Amino acid sequence: MGSTLLPDYAGGGLVNLMQSIATACGSSERRYPPLAAFGAGALAGARNILLLLVDGLGLRMLSRHPGSPQLQRHLVGSMTSVFPTTTASAITTVMSGLAPAQHGLSGWHMYLDEIDQTLAILPLTPRQEAPRLLPEQLPARLFSHASLFEALRRECWVVAPRSIAGSPFNAWHSRGARVAAYATLPEMYSCLAQLLLESVSPRYVYAYYPELDSLSHHYGSDSRQAQRALADLDAGFGGLLRVLRGSNSWLLVTADHGFIDSPARRVISLDDHPGLAALLQRPLCGERRVAYCYVAESDRPAFEAYVRRHLSRAVHLYASEHLVAAGWFGPPPWHPRLLSRIGDYTLLMKDNWTIKDWLPGERHFSMLGVHGGISASEMRIPLIAAHA
Repeated sequence: MGSTLLPDYAGGGLVNLMQSIATACGSSERRYPPLAAFGAGALAGARNILLLLVDGLGLRMLSRHPGSPQLQRHLVGSMTSVFPTTTASAITTVMSGLAPAQHGLSGWHMYLDEIDQTLAILPLTPRQEAPRLLPEQLPARLFSHASLFEALRRECWVVAPRSIAGSPFNAWHSRGARVAAYATLPEMYSCLAQLLLESVSPRYVYAYYPELDSLSHHYGSDSRQAQRALADLDAGFGGLLRVLRGSNSWLLVTADHGFIDSPARRVISLDDHPGLAALLQRPLCGERRVAYCYVAESDRPAFEAYVRRHLSRAVHLYASEHLVAAGWFGPPPWHPRLLSRIGDYTLLMKDNWTIKDWLPGERHFSMLGVHGGISASEMRIPLIAAHA
């Protein structure tokens, strides 16, 4: 796996890019430093700004695969993602402009004490029991943050896959923007060309592309399937640049996280550790690479002893509140429910280990490509910038 890397919120991370974009688009909020390598001044003179977020396109994947000459030609540097390095946390940063410490979304599975349920946070569906509220009733109850688009002084668009464009999560985070849905990659690029060429007034366009992420999960981040998807994306980007020539548009491309591959022999299943499972108050939350554990106070000595004795080859054990205090989720002020959403302990997986629990009735599936942790492969994301 190589080196580890903590998120940078002080000028070298995704949250800082969003501050640069927000300032360039007229927001008066100054919550974080701008991106040191790419401040608002560089963007402010452009008529249009496009941010294309390619889910899962870590710097490592981009630099290892020669099938992306257009994107590599315009690579101006790299940034860190947020912690944890996962879509739920990073996409929320992109659509709100806030670090996880402020928006409070801490991973795919989250225990939410305000409704006393564990949800998969992007589809807003419960992990186990029947839903108590419909997904469309949840955002107003669970999310206190504004959408970034509401703060920008220019026309905003969100371009998203048809499958999620109108979802309750997306609708909440797209407030202040108009939404366009697409079905295929060529459709996405032609929609972007249209939005950036026809604009009467200056626009900020945010586009999201998920395909690379799903292929990397399934086949691995170095797979032929992932490489082909990256080559298609690259060719489309080159075509978009040609079409937009003379439009005075900035095209920015980055990712929410990178990937590492974790083969089956590197998966710890809680089924093999009933003694540990018995000490948990509820199922694991978070991610396969960063699992949050809820443990009754009286069981904590036994829990710590079990992890140290049986899992130390694969797991770093942290008291979750220490990660907050150390700034892993971002600088203060912290979301009032952040601590309740990350459990008492965090199991941070070493090397390319993962941990997984299966609930009765859950469909078992393997996942070769994974993310969420702090390896450089997961944390470092590219900054691609081309001025048309």
